[in-house]
Amino acid sequence: MNTWRPASGIRFKALGLHWRGNRLLASEVYEDSGRLKGVRPLGGTVEFGETAQTAVIREFQEELGITVKIVGSPTFIENIYVHEGSLGHEMLAIFDVTFPPEAFAGQTRIAFREDSGVECFAEWFALEELDGPGQPQLYPTGLKALLKSKR
Repeated sequence: MNTWRPASGIRFKALGLHWRGNRLLASEVYEDSGRLKGVRPLGGTVEFGETAQTAVIREFQEELGITVKIVGSPTFIENIYVHEGSLGHEMLAIFDVTFPPEAFAGQTRIAFREDSGVECFAEWFALEELDGPGQPQLYPTGLKALLKSKR
């Protein structure tokens, strides 16, 4: 079991939104106990000297082995949250992305590895089902409302 805690400072991250109809590709987020806590779009930290656009393309290349195309301008969200008792603070640049034709065609679940070597899983979730009773939460908090207002 991998225990993750937020960084002690503000982090700048870039996330990519990939859609299959009304289904959003998101990676599973777990509590220390192993219980599924929620899901979050794929992406990661913007490195010093790197643009957010470059970071989201790099993250998908590293995690899924594909080159995504960014569609449109980013949306920015400030996210202050608590995970397992630790405070986190991040600024997020969120982009719509498209996959190369046939990438993950027919797959509903994707296994990948983080930089740390931890195996992770992502799948396409129906937006309307997230944040509901007994369903995973969509992180960052407030993203679902933002997406519903734009779609």
